[in-house]
Amino acid sequence: MSAFDAPTKKSLAAAIACISIVGIGLSLVIPLLALRLEAAGFAAHDNGAQIAVSGLATLIGAPLAPPLARRFGLRVLLGAAIALAVASLAAFALTFDYRAWLAIRFAFGLALTIVFVLSEFWISAAAPRGQRGLVLGIYATFLALGFAAGPTLLSLTGTEGVSPFAVAAVITAAAGLPVVWAGEPETGFDQPGRPKLGPIFKAAPVAVTTALLFGCIETGLNGLLPVFGLRSGFSQAWATFQLTLFALGNVVFPVPIGMLADRTGKIRLLVWFSLIGLFGALILPGLAENRAVYALGLFIWGGVVGGLYTVGLAALAERFHGEKLAAANAAYIMMYALGMILGPPLLGLGLDLAPRGLFDALGVCFAAYLGLILFFHGPFARKT
Repeated sequence: MSAFDAPTKKSLAAAIACISIVGIGLSLVIPLLALRLEAAGFAAHDNGAQIAVSGLATLIGAPLAPPLARRFGLRVLLGAAIALAVASLAAFALTFDYRAWLAIRFAFGLALTIVFVLSEFWISAAAPRGQRGLVLGIYATFLALGFAAGPTLLSLTGTEGVSPFAVAAVITAAAGLPVVWAGEPETGFDQPGRPKLGPIFKAAPVAVTTALLFGCIETGLNGLLPVFGLRSGFSQAWATFQLTLFALGNVVFPVPIGMLADRTGKIRLLVWFSLIGLFGALILPGLAENRAVYALGLFIWGGVVGGLYTVGLAALAERFHGEKLAAANAAYIMMYALGMILGPPLLGLGLDLAPRGLFDALGVCFAAYLGLILFFHGPFARKT
């Protein structure tokens, strides 16, 4: 049987369609709500707190996804999660109340979390082992396309009225069709119990922490980069377009990064990517006045920083297999969710303290991550 036989292709298509939902949902709704709250006069840390609710939903929902999929079936649970996401988008369109949005964001975040966990497990399990980096690079590319599509759609629909929510709802519903077309995956959730973060972190601390860092960066930038743009004198269209530039880097870079991850040490790649991330965080705010240079820098920086997630996930799939891979994927997303919770309020506080404080706070995150890698893999790390 070939590596990419018909069932494998169907599984990959369905998983990629699902992950595109996550990208579009997060990248359209997060900046849309952030811009509306900024226009209403809310502080950046209030905006960050709203975003963190999505992270709380992910932290709660990620460990529930595998046992629920075992109980109801992967495709049934995916269908239910997609339906909940569509209903949440409709609820956003019908109200504008800070507290109500907290509840709706929790439901929306829970729906996207289930889609995220199950599609990520599905694609990791379906990927041929010798080509896992390549497949995960393709997966990351489509996730990034979703993230690029969200801000682009938002620039076309505008931030007022029900149009942006309606467009997102239609796309979300349509992207569920491949799930119906694909069969139930052969690799199932056979063992009882929920994923336990402790043993997984002990087995792969750097890989798991990569998700924490990326959750902080990606979610924080989706909510606060437009606010940084507005406070730096950008028009609303340009402030939102920053997200498209960041996401387009994630479209171009993941496949070559995934192929590189198949051929070289993943920890070494994570070191280089985090060094570039730190350097970019230090210099990008100073380039903001020169739009062309800033745009190019943000594009390249976004592509390299996005490689952190791809390489971290590949390192995780290299370490775990079968049911343990499903648990490890759930733990990976739990750490991503923890980054969603911790990152936006802290990055928002940095932005409130100084115009370039958003990027300064990101620099601190990269430096801390590099310290972790040095602790576990540096010259004085204890060998086990």
